[in-house]
Amino acid sequence: MTAASPNNRQDLADLLAFYASAGVDEALEDQPVNRFAEAPNPAERPVAPSTDAVAPPGSTNASRPQPADRANPPPVARAPSITAAVPDEAQAALARHLATTATTLDDLRQHMAAFDGCNLKATAKNLVFADGNPQAAVMLVGEAPGRDEDIEGLPFVGRSGRLLDRMLAAIGLDRTSVYIANVIPWRPPGNRTPTPHETEICRPFIERQIELVNPKVLINLGGPSAKTLLNTSEGILRLRGNWRVHTTASGIAIPAMPTLHPAYLLRTPAHKKLAWRDFLEVKAKLRALA
Repeated sequence: MTAASPNNRQDLADLLAFYASAGVDEALEDQPVNRFAEAPNPAERPVAPSTDAVAPPGSTNASRPQPADRANPPPVARAPSITAAVPDEAQAALARHLATTATTLDDLRQHMAAFDGCNLKATAKNLVFADGNPQAAVMLVGEAPGRDEDIEGLPFVGRSGRLLDRMLAAIGLDRTSVYIANVIPWRPPGNRTPTPHETEICRPFIERQIELVNPKVLINLGGPSAKTLLNTSEGILRLRGNWRVHTTASGIAIPAMPTLHPAYLLRTPAHKKLAWRDFLEVKAKLRALA
């Protein structure tokens, strides 16, 4: 790949498209950094005189470059490191303990905000806890926040969120009559898929969150949410449209409807009709439970 010319807009557009496809969607510095200025072509660098050259007659050693003091080299500037916890069983056990001791949603949010056992927290901007009405009869759970959610600290606020709002409105619901959360409360860098260890560390928090809300109906948005909370390995296209049960730690059985994630529907609009059928099932279930 050749370097993009700063005077060629097509080159710059291609380079930006490459960055976007690689998951580079945020700047790390407030000002652009000219990497070429920091690391010029080696052929253009001035060559220092050799310390091993023989001095001409009549010269003194004072004019020769002095060798560096190898015993006391100059300090090397290093970038500050970000502390990130490595997911392990100890962190998962701590998450389970904190989730168990939370008696209210506010307690749970404070525990999660103070929890440093998940490495995703080190790269996320905000804890994305929840949105909506905690007294609602319907709770929706997705997988993890995206870029917009990370910035605003709320779940489903980007394009996926706008589509979800329209889906809810189609069955007479909105964000004042539902409660929305994610399995993972911190955005994975570059929107990558959370690892199984990261999911297991965050699982006690979302399970306790569901237990504290105690909705009449749970909607799992996407395969990762359904697999995590319904303890299944089936794919979402096989799961969707079929009522399942999420059982809380206290033994409460909550009807759960797995359905397609709004982000998937944006990529595959032909499957919106499947999600529509799933939401009609939710509407009928709420009427039956009323």
